[in-house]
Amino acid sequence: MAPKYYWKGYLKLSLVTCPVAMTPATSESEKVRFHTLNKETGNRVVSRYIDSVTGKPVRDDNEAKGYARGENDYVILTEDDLDAVALDTVKTIDIDKFVPADSIEWIYLEKPHYLMPDDAVGNEAFAVIRDAMKADKVFGVSKLVMGRRERAVVLEPRGEGIVLWTLRFGDEVRPEENYFEDIDEQADPDLIPLVQQLIKKKTARWSPDMVSDPIQESLLKLIAEKKKALKPKKAAKGKAAESAPKSNVVSIMDALRKSVEADLKGRKSG
Repeated sequence: MAPKYYWKGYLKLSLVTCPVAMTPATSESEKVRFHTLNKETGNRVVSRYIDSVTGKPVRDDNEAKGYARGENDYVILTEDDLDAVALDTVKTIDIDKFVPADSIEWIYLEKPHYLMPDDAVGNEAFAVIRDAMKADKVFGVSKLVMGRRERAVVLEPRGEGIVLWTLRFGDEVRPEENYFEDIDEQADPDLIPLVQQLIKKKTARWSPDMVSDPIQESLLKLIAEKKKALKPKKAAKGKAAESAPKSNVVSIMDALRKSVEADLKGRKSG
């Protein structure tokens, strides 16, 4: 079964461009999720937006975003208004700088996504960017619009693909010294070897089984028991897959030569 992609667009480094597709590296779709039902009828309860003053339901085409500028006073933004301010980063991951791979603190890494070529023609360009980052042990730094919000991202070459990490903004990270500065207790050096013995006995290779969820497993067993008394319902047909964006790939060698020539001309004129 072909993977479903969260985002499709282009990876760009100077004049080298290739179409790419991205999907989250983690998923919670396997988790047990519940719908809210009417216990008497067994029907689902539907959520609706209600006008806070009139008490009447609001039609989908009347919904808009509002920015509060005062009490009960809003600047209204429609979907057309929001689309009008779309940035180039909506469809392009343009790598504008690189940083040493070990220079990014773990706490800034937010959510991983798998990035892969979306067109056979662009495989070579993708591979050259990936392998060059591997050779220099660097991560690419860029920006990308996700959910109408421009996010800072880093690109980590991994295996045959690239892992794109969204980054937390600086004001979202709490300084660790604010919480650790009052810890001044020093460990008894005679006790450390004893704890090391315990650590050695409990040390094993990492396995995903170490983080299994017993509550999830119990819920699945309970649901399986209840399903035995129910007749299965036919699953609804899914929507047709969206068409891939048109390719605008150029020759990678020509693009690299032009990039170098442009850089040299810039240096001479400077």
